[in-house]
Amino acid sequence: MTEPTLLHLPSPAVIALIGAPAAGKSTFAARHFWPEEVLSGEFSGALRHRLSRGELTVVDAPLTRPDQRRRVLEASRAHDLPAVAIVLDLPRQVLEERAIQVGLHPAAVLPDFAELRRTLGGLPNEGFRQVYVLRSVAEIDAAQMVCVPLPPDRRNLPGPFDFIGDAHGCLPELLELLGKLGYSVSGSEVTPPVGRTAVFLGDLTDRGPDSAGVLRVVMGMAASGAALCVPGNHDEKLARALDGKAVRAMHGLEGTLAQMGAAGKDFKAQTRAFISTLPSHLVLDGGRVVAAHAGLPEKYQGRMASRVRSFALYGDVDGSRDELGLPIRRDWAAEYNGQAIVVYGHTPVSAPVWINRTVDIDTGCAFGNALTALRYPELEFVSVSARQIYTPPPRPLPLLGLGTGTPELS
Repeated sequence: MTEPTLLHLPSPAVIALIGAPAAGKSTFAARHFWPEEVLSGEFSGALRHRLSRGELTVVDAPLTRPDQRRRVLEASRAHDLPAVAIVLDLPRQVLEERAIQVGLHPAAVLPDFAELRRTLGGLPNEGFRQVYVLRSVAEIDAAQMVCVPLPPDRRNLPGPFDFIGDAHGCLPELLELLGKLGYSVSGSEVTPPVGRTAVFLGDLTDRGPDSAGVLRVVMGMAASGAALCVPGNHDEKLARALDGKAVRAMHGLEGTLAQMGAAGKDFKAQTRAFISTLPSHLVLDGGRVVAAHAGLPEKYQGRMASRVRSFALYGDVDGSRDELGLPIRRDWAAEYNGQAIVVYGHTPVSAPVWINRTVDIDTGCAFGNALTALRYPELEFVSVSARQIYTPPPRPLPLLGLGTGTPELS
């Protein structure tokens, strides 16, 4: 008996069923997917509609040639969802025997069979995130599908949460804030109040006095299940530096790298591994709340692509800079009309500010202001004052904080 082959499919995604005539694609689709999930014939319009709604979609159509597959991949990229190929690559003899059984001339399978064999090795380069190849009837019959939510999808976690703004190496303030939130703090070990989970909004490092200490606390909390975390642009830059890539050691990174060197190779490796596992953002509590370092519009929430990650890390930027050389960030929150509350940081403000259903809680601790948390679902702010100015701000923090008022939870 052939051992079951587990196909781990990201969901939502577009699944391309690829095979020559008589390979059994339609039978395979009917066995493993719901009828409404499977598209055949002229599929482009229905595919884009389903992907826009974030629905798992299977394409059962002629896809043995790259030009046929291109439409699937273009729709995948347009909607920031992964594309997966499941290839039923049966031997030629089996295909010819099956063709005869259904009244086809055996030669009818040859053009698609030859084209698939010619292009099969190039599927990853075409843009398929995963490629599964089943090469026998036994393998096809033993295949089992396992749908895996995309990394940002943690809708199964209802909270309550404590969202914590950009710590930027401010370890004393972080430990004080955790204590104020009711977490038990013993050195770098932190135990949460029963039922609560901390959610760190990134930029754990640089500017403050102890980036390595902040990393130890956050990584320990994440390992114990006491915390979740998304990356900030400073964390991402640190990861690149630890990979040996050329980065400019500025904006506090030079101090962080010195601390990492003193902490040793094992700690550097643990930090790099930790940052590499962080999802670009988190969708929590049934989709009611989203955490992203620089914020995220509704069209990107729960999705995966380079532009989604870029927005979550850097905000709405186009590469232009102001008179101080700082990136110009467009005010995406002013146009936000999504249903989820978006909690973010990245842009330091003098006090937390609500705009529509978004809230910026980066209150510039390293610049001498405060470190802030948002308790959810209570939607209450908890802050501690910075103990000193660790890094002078490039300009005074904006005098914001009134916003449009606390939103109602849906």
